[in-house]
Amino acid sequence: MGVKGVRYPAEWLSPAETKALLAACDATTMTGMRNRALITVLWRAGLRCSEALDLRPSNIDFAGGTVRVLRGKGGKARTVGIDDQALEVVRAWLGMRQAAGWESPYLFCTRDGGRMHPRYVRAMVSRLGSRAGIQHRVHAHAMRHSMAVELVREGVPVPLISRQLGHSNVATTDTYLANLQPAEVIDRMRSRTWA
Repeated sequence: MGVKGVRYPAEWLSPAETKALLAACDATTMTGMRNRALITVLWRAGLRCSEALDLRPSNIDFAGGTVRVLRGKGGKARTVGIDDQALEVVRAWLGMRQAAGWESPYLFCTRDGGRMHPRYVRAMVSRLGSRAGIQHRVHAHAMRHSMAVELVREGVPVPLISRQLGHSNVATTDTYLANLQPAEVIDRMRSRTWA
């Protein structure tokens, strides 16, 4: 866990690390399924932790493949895309939650139906990262970074990534991505030859 006021460099997880993190969630328990669904939404929709914790089940459109964020940064609402595999994880969580009788207005809730606290999510993601054997710092915001890096590598245009992330300016996304991808620049430079 980080130290308050200390700014760390932007970090992300490789696809293999992300899968290991998800596998570290115990899919046989309620909290394990909830945590797996939460991490999946953070990663596949690129949401900020607070945005994900504010979600209601009605904010998920399974047929349309969207997530409606009602209060993003600066109080702005937006609708983002999410893939079918991620939606299946959310659907499984909702099914398990309903079968167990967990009542809550929140998509990701505590056992007594309350809103999860970001502090809990930070500790949980860090703990799961250790359990998964990931050798660097793992935090909830890294899931958002991971999605952004994956989208760039898939050739998605920066303006689309900017809208998905909820950035009001494409320049913010450019800076964000530049800070996330120094390894790619280094790899390109190292592969150069000269006669």
